[in-house]
Order: sequence, then structure tokens, then C-alpha cells
Amino acid sequence: MAHLVVTGGSRGIGAAVCRLAGARGWAVTVNYRDDAAAAEATAVAVRAAGGEARTVRGDVTREAEVVGLFESAAAALGPVTHVVANAGIVAPASKLADMTAERMARVVEVNVTGTLLTAREAARRLSRARGGPGGALVIVSSMASRLGSPNEYVDYAASKGALDALTLGLARELAPEGVRVNAVRPGLIETEIHASGGAPDRAARLGATTPIGRAGTVGEVAEAVLWLLSDAASYTTGAFIDVSGGR
Repeated sequence: MAHLVVTGGSRGIGAAVCRLAGARGWAVTVNYRDDAAAAEATAVAVRAAGGEARTVRGDVTREAEVVGLFESAAAALGPVTHVVANAGIVAPASKLADMTAERMARVVEVNVTGTLLTAREAARRLSRARGGPGGALVIVSSMASRLGSPNEYVDYAASKGALDALTLGLARELAPEGVRVNAVRPGLIETEIHASGGAPDRAARLGATTPIGRAGTVGEVAEAVLWLLSDAASYTTGAFIDVSGGR
């Protein structure tokens, strides 16, 4: 059985990916940092959809907790075969000149270091050269990596640009070892992350300016993620799917 680990799986895009994987009969490990109730609600939805699920707390910025996440996942649901590196944060809109070093460091710590640690553990456990089953890793980047997010969150955009580089390099590193690495770049998606950045109406407001004329949904992003994880994408690695309404 496919076994998927999703970091930041308790809400938003991560939760949608978990639910869709459950509907396809996968086993899913739902990682969360703080909100145990939301993570359990996601796990319940996975089971209701037909999959297996368990929740594992772990802060992706802490190496020991990332290692523990993968160990707990494998012990409970069998070898990990698929990973989605989704956990990420954004800070309130600001020009770079007004940002504190602490804010920038935290964005980089979660979005870059956290994803690097997650990707490292995925590589260690999936690589056939290391005794793993092979499989696929999907990194959740952002259209901000291409657009730059001026006057809003250039630190966030920079962190996502790092993930694009990681996707390209790791895809080439792991392809001979039976692991595919791809990324999705969501655009203006209706999730709670906009509220955490101080603009809860941002997706709806700016979504109307996209060529498609609306914000996207977490379900639409999840469909792209699951395709990249699936055997239907067996010859796809080092690729990016922009789920952005043409923006």
C-alpha cells in the first residue's frame, strides 16, 4: 500500500492532500505542529474516505522531530513511499526595508530549513540505493517564487525560490535511485495562510484579477499534488505545476 507523509497536514493544502490520498485508498501520516484537534479531524476524514491514517506531532525545523516523524510513520503504517513537504509560513505584509531579522530568520527556518530536513529524510527512506522502496516527493512551493511578492513578502518569495532550486537539484540527484521529485506552485488559493499574513480577504480580492477570474481551492492544488505522486507521472521529475489561474 502507498504510504504518504504530509508535513503541515492539519489544515489548508496539506489537509486537502491527505483527504484526496485517503479517497484513493492510501495510508496517510498527518503531521502537525500545534493543532492536534485539526490533525485528528483530517485523519478522520482520510479514514472516512477509505484510507488509513494516523497523526504525528513534529516541528519541521527541529531535526530530531523530523527524524521521529518518519520513524513513527513507518512503525505505524509501514514503509514510507510518498512524501509531501508542505509545512510553511508567511508573515504580515511588509516591505523588506521594514522587516526585522527575526521575522526573516523564522520564515527561512520553517520554509527552507524545514523543507530541507523533510526532503533529506524522504531521500534517506525512499532511495533504492539505501534500501528503500523508491517513490515520490512533492515540494509545495509558490507562485511567489516567480512573482517576487513586492511590497508584501519578498522574504517568503525568496524562501520559495530556494525550494524551486531544491526541486531541480534533488530531482537529478535521486532519479537514479528510484525517487521522483517535483513541485507545485500554488497561486491565490483560499486558505488560512492569508489571515496569518494579515489579509484574510487577499485570495478572493486578488483572485478576481487572474485570467481565470477567481481564487483557487485547496482541492485543485491537491489534485495536482496527487498526480505528481502517482504512477501516472512516472516519467516526470524536476517539474513544476503552477496552480495559479494563469497568473
